[in-house]
Amino acid sequence: MNVEDLSYLVTSSSTLVPVTASRHISSRRSDTSSPPPPPPMATVTLRNPLFFSTPFSLNSSTNHHHSILIHFPSKLKFSVSCASSSDHHRRPDYIPNHIPDPTYVRIFDTTLRDGEQSAGASMTTKQKLDVARQLAKLRVDIIEAGFPAASPADFEAVTLIAKEIGNAVDEDGYVPVICGLSRCNEKDIRTAWEAVKHAKRPRIHTFIATSAIHMEFKLKKTKEQVIEIARNMVKFARSLGCDDVEFSPEDAGRSEREFLYQILGEAIKAGATTLNIPDTVGINMPSQFGNLIADIKANTPGIDNVIISTHCQNDLGLSTANTIEGARAGARQLEVTINGIGERAGNASLEEVVMALKCGAHVLGNLRTGINSKHIYVTSKMVEEYSGLHLQPHKALVGANAFAHESGIHQDGMLKHKGTYEIISPEDIGLERAESDAGIVLGKLSGRHAVRKRLQELGYELKDGQFENLFLRFKQVAEQKKRVTDADLRALVSDEVFQAESIWTLSDLQVTCGTLGLSTATVKLIGIDNKEHVACSVGTGPVDSAYKAVDLIVKEPATLLEYSMNAVTEGIDAIATTRVVIRGDRNHTSTHASTGETYHRTFSGTGAGMDVVVSSVKAYVAAVNKMLSFKDT
Repeated sequence: MNVEDLSYLVTSSSTLVPVTASRHISSRRSDTSSPPPPPPMATVTLRNPLFFSTPFSLNSSTNHHHSILIHFPSKLKFSVSCASSSDHHRRPDYIPNHIPDPTYVRIFDTTLRDGEQSAGASMTTKQKLDVARQLAKLRVDIIEAGFPAASPADFEAVTLIAKEIGNAVDEDGYVPVICGLSRCNEKDIRTAWEAVKHAKRPRIHTFIATSAIHMEFKLKKTKEQVIEIARNMVKFARSLGCDDVEFSPEDAGRSEREFLYQILGEAIKAGATTLNIPDTVGINMPSQFGNLIADIKANTPGIDNVIISTHCQNDLGLSTANTIEGARAGARQLEVTINGIGERAGNASLEEVVMALKCGAHVLGNLRTGINSKHIYVTSKMVEEYSGLHLQPHKALVGANAFAHESGIHQDGMLKHKGTYEIISPEDIGLERAESDAGIVLGKLSGRHAVRKRLQELGYELKDGQFENLFLRFKQVAEQKKRVTDADLRALVSDEVFQAESIWTLSDLQVTCGTLGLSTATVKLIGIDNKEHVACSVGTGPVDSAYKAVDLIVKEPATLLEYSMNAVTEGIDAIATTRVVIRGDRNHTSTHASTGETYHRTFSGTGAGMDVVVSSVKAYVAAVNKMLSFKDT
């Protein structure tokens, strides 16, 4: 008989073993011989969980991947696939153009490059280093640290990440590859190499457009010219001493197939070790993109000597689906960003791709990654705060509503068994379900030890100086609230830790406003020289007048582009978080990776406080600090 897939918890030889049955079940009688115990912690991917209390035994061989027989008293016989958990967690040795384990998929994170191209998402060098350090905790395989030729600030950030993160080898031998992007010209490639060469595993990623529309209107070059440039520039990258070169045919999703096979083949001959296939404008359908990867794998000469990669944009909301289809078709490197940030509608989201591979392994050939998913949530929050790009509440996995259940039917099911409406546990991505689960209620009488412990449970490891500053803010909030929630703590961490370097710091603020006269604000800032600077201004409201007073002190004209505010908890005593985006009126320019055009950078800032005006001024000062720390081209 045929039934839906089953999952069981099987006890055998005092070992609790999670097992999943395949769809095929036969009613034939099984052997009656006594089977040996299964390997410890054998695991199989499962669907539609059912739980049987009837005991039964397992019969298995000693191979890592094998079939086992499950014997019921009713003598039903069926087979399941089983993989050793020790193999599941082992990361293959890094070889640029080869992965020893055919089921292993490399995760290439481009949050610091493509992700930062989101409008208003500029990060400082220190913030980029913090994000790179967190990506290493996630254990991503490759960190694309930036586009070094874009500006001195980008070059500095990539160099620093290569030196620090690119040489931090852990006890298991893990160290991320540090990659720098470049256009197909010698200047860009040389600049990228100068930045990444300090890493233990450096990579140059170079690209040129291959679609007819890009070659005609953007490059104004023929197919033969484009092939020649690609061939020569990959060779040039190798000649610098870089043995790990990635080549991307930009807009591959709209490129002519035969031309694509030809230019990719030439890149392989020239020494490319990874071929990245971008759906640059997010136009491909999942089946279409999967077929593209399969066709490239079948028709490109020398393809067995390189890794195929995907880079899917989200213009139609299909980036995650396309990425998964690419992996299913043979791609073994997937390019993603934290929270899916990036150009226009963004990129494939790391958290979505990684957890989809994890949950869908049974239909994806048991593909796996080396990601430590416990660090997903904290990394998501860090990138959200540093980039200033707030997540929509319904964002998969890391949105505020991702594990919220409001429907009565859903709540009833959750109370009976969490698996009824949750396919993964929030703890799997490092998210504590609720502060009440921790057994610690934080208030004005709470001490340092309790606060630090709760922060650690939430995934925050703060340095002593950072913690002391945060603890002082915690006490100020606790004096005004009966209870400080996890949301309050996260807001305080964002305000105290996830900020740009303090060129200017808000010291004091006084505003007068209402219907009886002009709004007036007096602002006191402390400069990097520790001197106090005071200014007073009038405006259309308390925030406008305060911002004008800040401008009088800083003397760096800026235009306010965006302003938003929200409360992190319910109630009149909630902490307010403010986000602003500004653009400097003087030259704060950078070079766009795809177009080569110079554009004006925008800078975001966030602030938090129980006073909405104070929160607003902190956000504005944070954006100004980020702008002032940026180095022009």
